[in-house]
Amino acid sequence: MIREPTGGAWLVWQGVREHKGWVWIGAGVIALGLYGVVATLQSDDDFGRILAAYGGIFVAGSIAWGMVADGYRPDRYDVVGALVCLAGMAVIMYAPRGD
Repeated sequence: MIREPTGGAWLVWQGVREHKGWVWIGAGVIALGLYGVVATLQSDDDFGRILAAYGGIFVAGSIAWGMVADGYRPDRYDVVGALVCLAGMAVIMYAPRGD
């Protein structure tokens, strides 16, 4: 299964930048559309909070996807940056609120 949104963006990249064609681009567009649907299925009612959580996951997932799909080797700054994003996402999602 293609991980979203990273997988969809990667498919579009492959279709356009690596000249793999419209089938790859179309699959990426469909995957990115499904990503939008999946966000609506989350239990939190605050869209901004859900989008921020997906953003943190997207950053870390993008690095992991690059490692698996393209053989990318992150340096320590990539890893630290991804961890900062995940920590920020955790604060946004799990901070105690009086809502």
